[in-house]
Amino acid sequence: MPEIPTPYTAGKPALKKSAEDLRTRIPGWGADLDPADRPAYPREQPGIETGAHWDFPDRQPEKWPRERSVEHAFLTPVFGTSTPPKGVSGSIRKYAYKYSEGRAAHWLLLIAADRVDAWEHHLSSFATLRPDNPVTETGVLSEFSRHGISSRFGKKRADLSHQWIDPVIVGAPWALAAGGVAAATLRTLRKRGAA
Repeated sequence: MPEIPTPYTAGKPALKKSAEDLRTRIPGWGADLDPADRPAYPREQPGIETGAHWDFPDRQPEKWPRERSVEHAFLTPVFGTSTPPKGVSGSIRKYAYKYSEGRAAHWLLLIAADRVDAWEHHLSSFATLRPDNPVTETGVLSEFSRHGISSRFGKKRADLSHQWIDPVIVGAPWALAAGGVAAATLRTLRKRGAA
């Protein structure tokens, strides 16, 4: 069996480097070594059992190749399985894990994958009997029926600072998509009229 990394074991992991080495290498390391500075110190004394009934937790079965950060030797014993990566967004997510979690590229690719995933679901909704309706799903109609406008005056609401850009972020992609469909339709009609 491969060596088990200490973060996943039941006991308290031992330091790999001495306190003196860490203190000289990392400024401020060991500031909480005095037990009086640590509220959890009584539970950290040697001999106190953690209460875990395992030495190493049972590993969750991996039904498909999971994304794993390059910082980890292997997957954590338990991981989420609710949304397996699929389509273009899944490919972007898998590619994001080629970068370290400390790099901006990792997180920017994951954000881009979320946006692509949203559009994949929007487009697939048109193949169903109930396609997405941007007017009702964004809550625009409640602005007029639930005192949306009057609730903004004289109040200290946190969303007032970004309220002006919300319609652009939500509505612009739909407007661009509608414009693209209209342009494609006009081009097709012109080609048919010219023929």
